[in-house]
Order: sequence, then structure tokens, then C-alpha cells
Amino acid sequence: MVTDPVADYLTRIRNAQMARHRIVEIPASNLKKRITEILYEKGYIMKYKFEDDSKQGVIKIALKYDAQTKEPAIKSLERISRPGLRQYAKPNEIRRVQNGLGVSIISTSKGVMTDKEARTKNVGGEVMCNIY
Repeated sequence: MVTDPVADYLTRIRNAQMARHRIVEIPASNLKKRITEILYEKGYIMKYKFEDDSKQGVIKIALKYDAQTKEPAIKSLERISRPGLRQYAKPNEIRRVQNGLGVSIISTSKGVMTDKEARTKNVGGEVMCNIY
């Protein structure tokens, strides 16, 4: 039983990149699907596919690497809010990741979105993770 599914999601991606895997399979949930869509929109992964199985479904993610250096596109995946210590931020308190080069994923009352979207919509929420 996984107590923190978002941390498990991030760890599976991190481990797959360290092992230079092309594809990683992760158990699906609506929250993980939305995080995957954000990673794709921001260019951190090549493509993704949601597959239904007899249980909860699977997310297949094709990881992105640099053509010459073979370095992963995602340099860092960092979990901010965790079950033992939730981290919340108001719209004007949301910090930029790597001076705007990275993305912070925030769970708000209007859905899961990036830090830039949350600032423009003027909503705060739980700061789930930072990616750059």
C-alpha cells in the first residue's frame, strides 16, 4: 500500500531516467493523469498514453532525453507537500522554480495547474512538486 501516490509517481519517473529507460509504467489516477498532461505540455516528456486494465488503469510515459548528451529532459523532480507536512501557498506567495525556468505543480480549488496558471487565475493551493 502506497501512502503517498504522488511521491511514488515522481520516484518511478526519477528511477526510470537514472536507468535510462525509454518508457515507464505507472498506476493511474486522475491526479497523476493531470500531472502527466502538464509534463507533456511543458515539454518534459515525449508522449504519454492512458490504458485501462481490469483494475485502476496504467499511465505509460515515454521519457525524453537530449539527442547528443543522452541527458534526461527532467533534471530534478522534487516533492514539496507531503502527507506528514502539507505546504500551501497563496497566489502572491507561490515561488518561481529556477527563476521561471522550472515548473511548480499546484493543486487548487480550480484543478491541478502550473504555478504560472495559478498566479494568472489568482488562486492558491497545495504546492505538490517542483520540476526543472
